[in-house]
Amino acid sequence: MSDFTKIAVDAMGGDGSPKKIIDGIIHSHKSDKKNFFKIFGSKIEIEHLIKDKLDKNFYEIIHTNNIVKSTDSPLEAAKRGKDTSMWLAIESVKKKETDIVISAGNTGALLVIAKLNLKMIENIDKPALSALWPNKKGMSVVLDLGANIECSSKNLVDFSIMGASLYKSLYPNETPNTALLNIGSEELKGNEIIKETFQILNDKKSDNFNFSGYIEGNEIMDGNVNVIVSDGFTGNVALKTAEGTANFITNELKKVFKRSVIGKISAILNYSNLNKFKKRLDPRLYNGAIFIGLDSPVVKSHGGTDFIGFSNSLNVCSKIVRGDLINKIRENI
Repeated sequence: MSDFTKIAVDAMGGDGSPKKIIDGIIHSHKSDKKNFFKIFGSKIEIEHLIKDKLDKNFYEIIHTNNIVKSTDSPLEAAKRGKDTSMWLAIESVKKKETDIVISAGNTGALLVIAKLNLKMIENIDKPALSALWPNKKGMSVVLDLGANIECSSKNLVDFSIMGASLYKSLYPNETPNTALLNIGSEELKGNEIIKETFQILNDKKSDNFNFSGYIEGNEIMDGNVNVIVSDGFTGNVALKTAEGTANFITNELKKVFKRSVIGKISAILNYSNLNKFKKRLDPRLYNGAIFIGLDSPVVKSHGGTDFIGFSNSLNVCSKIVRGDLINKIRENI
């Protein structure tokens, strides 16, 4: 089992849990036999779902009596006790029993409990929430997506290094282009913090990434930049705008093709292209936000995703561990 990636799974978080979590584990195992799952939650429910579907050599169930509720505030979740599936899953990473932890549960609670249990990587002041976004040429890493509303220039420089390290751990053969999300591409644009960060990154020589200056919101999907850095306020607004736009486009297309006979015939004739388009915008492919800056990686799966989305998050977990993310950050910071 030493060659296995050991993933701690909070099986009780998110909609439709633990069924979708266990179904996601089973689905992920079909394509990757190198993961061992330490599953935290209701043993009776989990055993019923996993029995005869996954070999016992690939998982262990740790029974927990308590769960973090989706309605809990971060403080309530922390006070709920150390016997919750979320707390114990994170604690297993702290004790080095597992390599990485994943939960589809309450985001605020996950961030707070992770910070209570895990230390920061040396010389990093704040952790960041990052995620993968599709672009014309492949994928981009975007951070911070809401963990830090206000950031200093040092924080943004740290995020650049952490984001590039994450990209390198997922795509080891590529050196990413990194840029700061701003309201313009000219050096004079933006607030004092972002201009100061620009100067630091412009003067900094790094083997980890190429600094590409500023990027505007309408250029995020072009694919010329692989790591996009911002404070959590701006990043979260950009994320919600992108999600809303993608939903609007797919819903409007559905309406157009259902509206008339000609529309329905067009849909049939263009079925293959429409299917490719739908797959490209499928949020399940990009499910899994990564909380980085702590000395162990924490992955947040979307609470509303299905088992396919959760399975994709598990794939991200194994790539992060095998790509040696934490040591990459330590080396570059």
